[in-house]
Amino acid sequence: MDAAATAPTRQDILQTVWPLLTNDFGNPSSRHELGTSAARALVFARTTAAGALGVRENDVVFTSGGTESNNLALKGLALAAPRGRHLVISAVEHSSVRAAAGYLREHHGFELSVVGVDAHGRVDPEDVRAVLRPDTTLVSVMAVNNEVGTVQPVAQIAAAARGAGALVHTDAVQAAGWIDVAALAEDVDALTVSGHKIGGMKGAGLLMVRARLPLAEQLSGGGQERGRRSGTENVAGAVATALALKHAVAAVRDDDDGRAGYGAYLRDAVVRALGERAVPTGHPDDRVPGIVSFCFPGTSGEAVLLELERRGVQCSSGSACHAGSDEPSPVLLAMGYAPDVALTSVRLSFTREVKEAEVTQTARAIVAAVRAVGPGQ
Repeated sequence: MDAAATAPTRQDILQTVWPLLTNDFGNPSSRHELGTSAARALVFARTTAAGALGVRENDVVFTSGGTESNNLALKGLALAAPRGRHLVISAVEHSSVRAAAGYLREHHGFELSVVGVDAHGRVDPEDVRAVLRPDTTLVSVMAVNNEVGTVQPVAQIAAAARGAGALVHTDAVQAAGWIDVAALAEDVDALTVSGHKIGGMKGAGLLMVRARLPLAEQLSGGGQERGRRSGTENVAGAVATALALKHAVAAVRDDDDGRAGYGAYLRDAVVRALGERAVPTGHPDDRVPGIVSFCFPGTSGEAVLLELERRGVQCSSGSACHAGSDEPSPVLLAMGYAPDVALTSVRLSFTREVKEAEVTQTARAIVAAVRAVGPGQ
């Protein structure tokens, strides 16, 4: 129950890329048969990814994953041809977006507006509109929050930003597989995908960024990826990411498996059993089914996690990037939770391959774990 941290590589994808990791291992920049074979595989990956997103092939830049894509989007777009030195992000962005924006502020003199969220973790497009300025260069708001699953109104935010002449980026790492990222791509100038969250491989992802836009490279070298991201391409990772993205887009469009209701079932079952001892976080309706999160006031989130693992359920207290931190989640603090309550958070996340019996087992394990570590126990 920790798919938002990473998901298993799909078996069909693993079988497809295995030759690229063994016999067909060439460098796509090499001018011999092994190299040209690798180059053909990279073209296939780019064509597949672009087709899944409904964009041009030159709009796809393969990267090492979500963090690099977010950094390339923010730094690359902001530094390439800024019309000003003003950025806008939300208070619940992934740490890679917050850190990239902070870098631009500290080292390049950008001003940063951080837009707050409501109690459900949702950004109000009017709040974004209120901070836009004639010199706003870029607005970055994630599509789906990685800790609480809230879906952001990206289309409305993008409309406000574009109306003011600003570029728009969205981190769609947790959106792929649950909402239509091809529709998201229509509304923005840049979009981030991570391969290993959707059945691809770790260390691989992509940034969709319009080829017409200037983009300052963040990795200098041999000029790969049309000069936008130097370094020998991870061909197997690119193919895996593209195929996983294609499958994720198709799964959303052909959603008839009933698994979209599992998140609501899990949330409701735990609340029914524990009452006020379970506080579901995130938006009650505008959320992806695959992320379910709670705070359990009066407990320790880490203690609940240990009890859950004893009962065969592995999950997290929030973003995997902050695992082991004893600080409350910045996302929950931005949503108005008190620090002591935020420290009791537990996030459960699953893929579309989850089984009904696993969701039922998880609900029972949560109830037992909270009762075991709660007040008076």
